[in-house]
Amino acid sequence: MASRLRPLTDHTPKCLLKVGQRSLLQRSMDALIMSGIHEFVFVTGYLHTMIEDFVRSTYPEERCTFIHNDVYESTNNIFSLWLAQPEAEGEDILLLDSDLLYDPQIIERVLAQDCDTVLTLIRHDLGDEEMKVVVDEHGSITEISKTCDPSAAAGESLGIERMGKEYTKALYKELENMMEREHLENVFYERAFERLLAQGHTFRVLDVTDLFSCELDTIEDFETAKQRIPADLL
Repeated sequence: MASRLRPLTDHTPKCLLKVGQRSLLQRSMDALIMSGIHEFVFVTGYLHTMIEDFVRSTYPEERCTFIHNDVYESTNNIFSLWLAQPEAEGEDILLLDSDLLYDPQIIERVLAQDCDTVLTLIRHDLGDEEMKVVVDEHGSITEISKTCDPSAAAGESLGIERMGKEYTKALYKELENMMEREHLENVFYERAFERLLAQGHTFRVLDVTDLFSCELDTIEDFETAKQRIPADLL
């Protein structure tokens, strides 16, 4: 519901807020389409009809599927990912958070990797709030959480991941256990990523610090983004 962005989100879902002439969602859609992706799955919650109407009217030629999380007020993004199972399990997918503002080249780099499990990372001073990533000498993830030691982390997970068929099969097997048996509906989906590490499923880290990106959680974040975004991305 993006309550930290009120009053901006009183009547508009966060992904439809604009920076420059385009909303966050439109920027992501445009970046993905430019990279040759034409099939999209949206898991919606707050003010979901506005999102559905926007996508259908703006991108009528694309293949779009909408899944509504009607308990979005009491669940976290892991439950929304779980609801996408019919469309995502056993498929090659990109998973993107909806509150990101980023250079479209990041998508191009992710797709250009010769590995089908890729997690984007940015380096900066870390605190307690960031989803931190620890990697080994080969660049594979050994830990991903908000609670790991910031000094041991390589950086923050940006919120753009590429997953291959084998990974999504393992992911939804783990999510089934977490949702149906443990009832962990109100945690971040990275908890599933971390549990899969012990099963031998990891990501290759892709450092995209050199390209513009930011997460937008507060009004201050939006004001900063408007100042920081490169002119060629406006």
